[in-house]
Amino acid sequence: MRAERLPADLTTAEVMVSIPKTLPHDASTAAVREALEDRHVHMVLLTRAGRLVGTVVRDDVPADRPSRSPALGIASLEARTVAPSDPIGRVRDRMVVARLRRLAVVDDDRRLLGLLCLKRDRSGFCSDHGVRARAAEGRNLALDLPSP
Repeated sequence: MRAERLPADLTTAEVMVSIPKTLPHDASTAAVREALEDRHVHMVLLTRAGRLVGTVVRDDVPADRPSRSPALGIASLEARTVAPSDPIGRVRDRMVVARLRRLAVVDDDRRLLGLLCLKRDRSGFCSDHGVRARAAEGRNLALDLPSP
Protein backbone atom coordinates (compact mmCIF):
# COMPACT_ATOMS: atom_id res chain seq x y z
CA MET A 1 0.00 0.00 0.00
CA ARG A 2 1.15 3.52 -0.76
CA ALA A 3 2.26 5.67 2.17
CA GLU A 4 0.14 8.71 2.94
CA ARG A 5 1.66 12.07 2.11
CA LEU A 6 2.44 13.96 5.29
CA PRO A 7 2.53 17.76 5.42
CA ALA A 8 6.10 19.01 5.74
CA ASP A 9 5.36 20.99 8.89
CA LEU A 10 3.53 18.21 10.77
CA THR A 11 5.27 17.14 14.00
CA THR A 12 5.36 13.92 15.97
CA ALA A 13 3.21 15.53 18.67
CA GLU A 14 0.44 16.01 16.12
CA VAL A 15 0.23 12.35 15.10
CA MET A 16 1.25 10.47 18.25
CA VAL A 17 -1.07 8.33 20.32
CA SER A 18 -1.45 10.43 23.46
CA ILE A 19 -2.78 7.62 25.66
CA PRO A 20 -0.08 4.93 25.46
CA LYS A 21 -0.20 1.96 27.77
CA THR A 22 2.67 1.86 30.25
CA LEU A 23 4.08 -0.37 32.94
CA PRO A 24 5.80 0.85 36.10
CA HIS A 25 9.59 1.01 36.22
CA ASP A 26 9.72 -1.99 38.55
CA ALA A 27 7.62 -4.28 36.33
CA SER A 28 8.76 -7.86 36.06
CA THR A 29 9.88 -9.61 32.90
CA ALA A 30 6.70 -11.69 33.20
CA ALA A 31 4.56 -8.53 33.04
CA VAL A 32 6.41 -7.39 29.92
CA ARG A 33 6.01 -10.80 28.28
CA GLU A 34 2.29 -10.68 29.04
CA ALA A 35 1.96 -7.20 27.52
CA LEU A 36 3.84 -8.30 24.40
CA GLU A 37 1.41 -11.19 23.87
CA ASP A 38 -0.95 -8.60 22.36
CA ARG A 39 0.00 -8.44 18.68
CA HIS A 40 -0.64 -4.68 18.66
CA VAL A 41 1.94 -4.08 21.40
CA HIS A 42 5.37 -3.74 19.80
CA MET A 43 7.06 -1.76 22.55
CA VAL A 44 6.48 -1.74 26.30
CA LEU A 45 7.02 1.64 27.94
CA LEU A 46 8.44 1.58 31.47
CA THR A 47 7.76 4.76 33.43
CA ARG A 48 8.48 6.28 36.80
CA ALA A 49 6.60 9.39 37.91
CA GLY A 50 5.53 10.06 34.31
CA ARG A 51 9.05 9.82 32.92
CA LEU A 52 10.17 7.17 30.47
CA VAL A 53 12.95 5.10 32.02
CA GLY A 54 13.06 2.25 29.50
CA THR A 55 11.47 0.51 26.56
CA VAL A 56 11.31 -3.20 25.83
CA VAL A 57 10.60 -4.86 22.49
CA ARG A 58 10.19 -8.59 21.86
CA ASP A 59 13.80 -9.07 20.75
CA ASP A 60 15.01 -7.64 24.08
CA VAL A 61 13.50 -10.50 26.09
CA PRO A 62 15.65 -13.64 26.13
CA ALA A 63 13.63 -16.85 26.42
CA ASP A 64 15.68 -17.92 29.44
CA ARG A 65 15.26 -14.65 31.37
CA PRO A 66 13.67 -15.38 34.76
CA SER A 67 10.06 -14.17 34.91
CA ARG A 68 10.53 -12.44 38.27
CA SER A 69 13.57 -10.45 37.16
CA PRO A 70 13.09 -6.70 36.67
CA ALA A 71 12.32 -5.78 33.07
CA LEU A 72 14.32 -2.58 33.46
CA GLY A 73 17.46 -4.73 33.29
CA ILE A 74 16.78 -5.48 29.61
CA ALA A 75 15.21 -2.13 28.69
CA SER A 76 16.74 0.47 26.41
CA LEU A 77 16.08 4.04 25.36
CA GLU A 78 18.71 4.19 22.62
CA ALA A 79 17.16 5.02 19.21
CA ARG A 80 13.67 4.48 20.62
CA THR A 81 12.59 8.04 21.39
CA VAL A 82 11.80 11.21 19.46
CA ALA A 83 11.04 14.78 20.44
CA PRO A 84 7.51 16.16 20.05
CA SER A 85 8.77 18.84 17.65
CA ASP A 86 10.50 16.43 15.25
CA PRO A 87 9.14 16.61 11.69
CA ILE A 88 6.98 13.53 11.14
CA GLY A 89 8.12 12.99 7.55
CA ARG A 90 11.74 12.52 8.57
CA VAL A 91 10.78 10.40 11.57
CA ARG A 92 8.56 8.18 9.40
CA ASP A 93 11.40 7.70 6.90
CA ARG A 94 13.74 6.75 9.76
CA MET A 95 11.18 4.27 11.09
CA VAL A 96 10.72 2.64 7.67
CA VAL A 97 14.47 2.33 7.03
CA ALA A 98 15.12 0.94 10.53
CA ARG A 99 12.04 -1.32 10.33
CA LEU A 100 10.60 0.25 13.49
CA ARG A 101 6.89 0.41 14.17
CA ARG A 102 6.98 2.26 17.52
CA LEU A 103 8.87 5.22 18.98
CA ALA A 104 8.21 6.92 22.30
CA VAL A 105 7.65 10.68 22.22
CA VAL A 106 9.38 12.40 25.14
CA ASP A 107 10.28 15.94 26.16
CA ASP A 108 13.74 17.13 27.21
CA ASP A 109 13.18 15.74 30.72
CA ARG A 110 12.11 12.35 29.30
CA ARG A 111 8.51 12.96 30.34
CA LEU A 112 6.43 10.54 28.28
CA LEU A 113 4.10 12.47 26.00
CA GLY A 114 2.93 9.74 23.66
CA LEU A 115 3.78 6.95 21.26
CA LEU A 116 4.25 6.95 17.51
CA CYS A 117 2.62 3.85 16.08
CA LEU A 118 3.39 3.25 12.42
CA LYS A 119 0.67 1.13 10.82
CA ARG A 120 1.62 -2.33 9.60
CA ASP A 121 1.25 -1.30 5.95
CA ARG A 122 3.25 1.85 6.73
CA SER A 123 0.46 3.96 5.21
CA GLY A 124 0.24 6.23 8.24
CA PHE A 125 0.07 6.35 12.01
CA CYS A 126 -2.39 4.97 14.53
CA SER A 127 -4.64 7.49 16.27
CA ASP A 128 -6.16 7.78 19.74
CA HIS A 129 -9.56 7.15 18.16
CA GLY A 130 -8.35 3.97 16.45
CA VAL A 131 -6.73 2.66 19.63
CA ARG A 132 -9.92 3.27 21.64
CA ALA A 133 -12.06 1.61 18.95
CA ARG A 134 -9.80 -1.47 18.85
CA ALA A 135 -9.89 -1.71 22.66
CA ALA A 136 -13.69 -1.49 22.67
CA GLU A 137 -13.89 -4.11 19.93
CA GLY A 138 -11.64 -6.40 21.98
CA ARG A 139 -13.88 -6.00 25.02
CA ASN A 140 -16.95 -6.79 22.92
CA LEU A 141 -15.29 -9.89 21.48
CA ALA A 142 -14.42 -11.04 25.00
CA LEU A 143 -18.05 -10.63 26.03
CA ASP A 144 -19.13 -12.85 23.13
CA LEU A 145 -16.93 -15.78 24.16
CA PRO A 146 -18.78 -18.81 25.50
CA SER A 147 -18.47 -19.47 29.21
CA PRO A 148 -16.42 -22.52 30.27
